[in-house]
Amino acid sequence: MVSTQDSRIARLCVEKGLKMTEPRKVIARVLSDSKDHPDVEELHGRVRRLDSSISIATVYRTMKLFEDTNIVSKRDFGDGRARYEEIQGDEDHHHHLIDVRTGDVIEFYNEELENLKVKIANELGYELVDHHLELFGRPIAKN
Repeated sequence: MVSTQDSRIARLCVEKGLKMTEPRKVIARVLSDSKDHPDVEELHGRVRRLDSSISIATVYRTMKLFEDTNIVSKRDFGDGRARYEEIQGDEDHHHHLIDVRTGDVIEFYNEELENLKVKIANELGYELVDHHLELFGRPIAKN
């Protein structure tokens, strides 16, 4: 049995008033422990190692619920699969560089880029309230 105290995502769910069923606790634990950006099929495989009774439909419904309540964000890294990551808040803000050859995802933060995005929004008469950035590239060939 997975405890809500063991998972950041489960704690967020409780704070937001979501009912924490055992399958949701397991899914929350697996996603909280993920160091990558899994899609539903990958999550389902990991979840089933802990509880083989959890169906892929349950994982899909749970991820939709987590997304709708701003617990996770859905990402598109150009491979046709919706990938998920926990929303960490401003203290862990980052962007993604996706290697188009291997599909590897590199997380990065750049203060200059952050300042530029705010400047652009302000110059257009807006306050920046949210943003997502995915860059796609391939390694530069070394001679």
